[in-house]
Amino acid sequence: MNFEVFVVGGILLVAVVLFVTEKIRVDLVALMVMLGLVVTGILEGEAAIMGFANEAVITIASVLVLSGALMRTGVAHFIGQRVLAASGDGVGRLIAVMMATVGLLSGIMNDIGITALMLPVVLDMARRTGTPPSKLLMPLAFGSLLGGMTTLIGTAPNILVNGALQDAGFEPFGMFSFTPVGLTALAVGIVYMTFLGRRLFPDRDPKKESAPADLGGLYDLRGLIGILQAPAHSTLAGKTLQQSRLGQALGLNVVAVQRSGQMILAPGTDFVLSGGDEMVVEGTLERFEALRAWKHLQIESRDRTLERIADASIEVAELELPEDSSLIGQTVQKANLRRTRRLHVLAILRGEQVRRTGLRSMTLAPGDRLLVAAKSGRLAALEEDGTLGAVHSVPAGELISRYQMERRIQSVRISEESLLAGQLLAETRLADAFGLTVVGILRAHEELLMPDPDTRLEGGDILLLRGRFEDLEILEGLQELTVGDNRPLDVSGLESDTVGLAEASLSPRTTFAGKTIEELKFRKTFGVSILAIWRNGEIYRSGLRRMELLPGDAFLLHGDRSKLALLADHPDFLVMTEGAAEVVRSGKAPVSALIMAGVLTSVVSGLLPIFIAAPIGAVLMVLTGCLNIEEAYRCIEMKAVVLIAGMLSLGLAMQESGTATLVAEAVLGSLADFGPLAVVAGLFLITALSAQMMPTAAVAVLMSPIALSTAVSEGLSPQALMMTVAVASSCAFMSPVGHPVNLLVMGFGGYRFVDFIKAGFPLFVLVMAVVLTVLPLVWPLVPAG
Repeated sequence: MNFEVFVVGGILLVAVVLFVTEKIRVDLVALMVMLGLVVTGILEGEAAIMGFANEAVITIASVLVLSGALMRTGVAHFIGQRVLAASGDGVGRLIAVMMATVGLLSGIMNDIGITALMLPVVLDMARRTGTPPSKLLMPLAFGSLLGGMTTLIGTAPNILVNGALQDAGFEPFGMFSFTPVGLTALAVGIVYMTFLGRRLFPDRDPKKESAPADLGGLYDLRGLIGILQAPAHSTLAGKTLQQSRLGQALGLNVVAVQRSGQMILAPGTDFVLSGGDEMVVEGTLERFEALRAWKHLQIESRDRTLERIADASIEVAELELPEDSSLIGQTVQKANLRRTRRLHVLAILRGEQVRRTGLRSMTLAPGDRLLVAAKSGRLAALEEDGTLGAVHSVPAGELISRYQMERRIQSVRISEESLLAGQLLAETRLADAFGLTVVGILRAHEELLMPDPDTRLEGGDILLLRGRFEDLEILEGLQELTVGDNRPLDVSGLESDTVGLAEASLSPRTTFAGKTIEELKFRKTFGVSILAIWRNGEIYRSGLRRMELLPGDAFLLHGDRSKLALLADHPDFLVMTEGAAEVVRSGKAPVSALIMAGVLTSVVSGLLPIFIAAPIGAVLMVLTGCLNIEEAYRCIEMKAVVLIAGMLSLGLAMQESGTATLVAEAVLGSLADFGPLAVVAGLFLITALSAQMMPTAAVAVLMSPIALSTAVSEGLSPQALMMTVAVASSCAFMSPVGHPVNLLVMGFGGYRFVDFIKAGFPLFVLVMAVVLTVLPLVWPLVPAG
C-alpha cells in the first residue's frame, strides 16, 4: 500500500465517520475532504475544485429549478390532486394510486420537492377518509424514492453515476436507460406496499383521533388552555406581551385576550396589556403556581449602586474578547460564565452601545467589552489563563459611570413563608426569567457577595439584584395574576376569519435544525406561535421555548392567517394546512409544462446533452415568469451542491491514487469467483447499506470509482455496475436519516426508527431481487465480444 492510498483511505474513513455521526454538517465535511486532499498533496488545487464545474453538478442544480417551477405553477399539485381524488376510499387502492402518481412525478422532478408538495394532499385525504396518516406517509416517501430510479434526471445518484461513466470514457446512459429496472422496482414496491407493507406500519384508531379538520383536538390542546386574570391596577398594565415575560418566565403562550367582552385572538408580542385583562393562555400552570408560592418579595431599597459591592472582597473589571476567544459565537447563557469561571456579567459594551438587559440571549462577538464582577483574586487568574482576552483594570467608579450602572441594584427581602427559602440560587431562574442577577445576599450575621449558583436561600434573606426596577414590577405583576374559570374551552374559538391554526414542519433545506424556539425568537420574528410539537409519536405542549427543533418534527402554529401564508413561502418551513399554502401561478402552468416537455424531448432525441438542455430550461422558466430569480436560487440546494462538488474530489483521488482499485480487488474481486451476479449482489449490498447512514449523493460518488475499477479488472459491463450503484444509492428504506424524504414524513406519521426497519427491509430485499433479475436482461453483465 503506497502513501497516497493510505492518505486517501484515512480521509475516506474520517469522512464516513463524520457523515454517520452528523457532528458536522455534510457540506462542511465535503469541503474539509476537498481541502484535505489539496493540503496532503494528493490533488492539485485546480483538480480539487473542478467538482464545482462538473456537468453533473450543473445538471442537478438546473433540474432542481425545473422541478421548483413545476411546483410553483401548480402542475404537479394539479396532477396529484386529480389522480388521488379518483382513487376512492380503500386504503390499498389509495396507496397504489398514490405511489404510482408520486413515483411517475419523481421521475421528472426532485424527489424531496414532490414529497413535500404531496404531503398536505395526502394528509388531507387521510383525514377525509378516516385513514391513519401512518398508513399512507411511508408509502409516499418510498414511492418518491422508487420513482427517482426510473429516469436519468429522477435523482442525484443517477446523474452523478452517469457523469462518472462519461468522464471515464464509457458510453453514458440515456434519459430512459434506467426505466426498465426503475419502473419494475416501482411496480414491485407498489404491490408490496398495497398488500403487505401497509400492515407493518403502526396503526392508530381514527375514532380515537380528533375530527378531520380539528388541529387543536389532534394536538390535544383542550386540557392546556386556561385563563389568567390581571387585577384592575396591575403593574403589567401598559406593558407589552413581550415585556410581561409570560412566555419567558412562565412558559405560557397567550393565544387570546378578553377585554371588555371582546375576544382579541393571536395578539402579537407588541400587544399592550391593560388592567382587568383576561388572558387565554396555552401551557401548564405549574411554574405560575410556583411563582405565586414565592409570596410577595418586599422591596427594601431602589437606589443602591454597584459601589455597594465594589469593596475589598469584590473586583469589578472590563474584559475585551479577542477574535480567537472560545466564547465567540456563543450566547452569554450558553457560555455560563457564572458557573464555569465564577464571573458575573453586568453589562456589555459593543462599539458605542451599552447593553445592560437581555444579556443572556446576546451572542458574543470579537471586540465585545464585558463588565464583570468576581471575588478578589479571580480576575488575576483569568488574565494568566488568557482565554477571555485582556483584563482592563479600571477603577470601579469609572467603570460604573462608563456603563451607566449607578441605579441598577435593587434589594428585596424573602419572607419567612416564601417557597424560595430552601431553594438553590440557580433554581430560582431569576436571571433567565426576569433578567435579575443576584450579586449579593445579606443575612443577619454575614454578607455573601457574588454568591455561587449552588448557594441555598433562607427566609429573611435580602437579595441584592442587578437589574431594572421595572423587572421587579413585572415579577410583582405576574404574582398578582389569578387563575380564572379554567373549564375546558372550545379550541375552535381560537380561530376566526383572520386567525387560524396550521400544521407545519421543518423543510429538508432548513437552517433552523438544532435551534430552540427561544433562540429563533419565533413569535417576534414570524408573528405566529408554536403551541405544540409532535415528535416520534409524542406530543409536547409545555417547555417548548427551550426545545430544539429537529427534522421530522411536526408543530402546531397559531396566528394571523396572512402571517401563516407568509410562513408557507419561507424556505425553512413546510406548512401542511392547505389554507395557508403559498399562492400558485396557475396561469403559467401550460408554459412550465411546455418547457419541461421541451427539455425531455431534446435530451431523448439526442439534440442536446442533459447538462445543456436542463440549464436552458431553467433559464426559460425564469424568463417566462414561472419562477422569479430569487425563487430559482432558493430551489437550488446549495448544501447538496457543495456536498457533491466536494465529494467528487474524493472520487477523483480514489481513482488516481489506486484506492478504488485496491478496494475493488479486496472486496468485490473476491466475489468474482462466484460469477458476475455475485459481484453485482456485493456491490448492491455495500452501496445500499451505506445509503442508510450517509447522504445518497455522497454514496454514489464514493462507490462509482470502485464500480468502474471492478468493471475494468473483471471484464464486466461498466454500465451494469454503475446502474447498480445508482439504484442501490436510492434504497434508503431502512433508516429515517437515510434520506430527507423519510425525515419529512416521520413526524406526521408518528413513526419510530424501528418502523422504517420493519417496513423497509422487505422492500430493500425486493429491489435487490429486481436488480439481480432485470438488470442482466437490460445490460448484460459480461459485454459481448
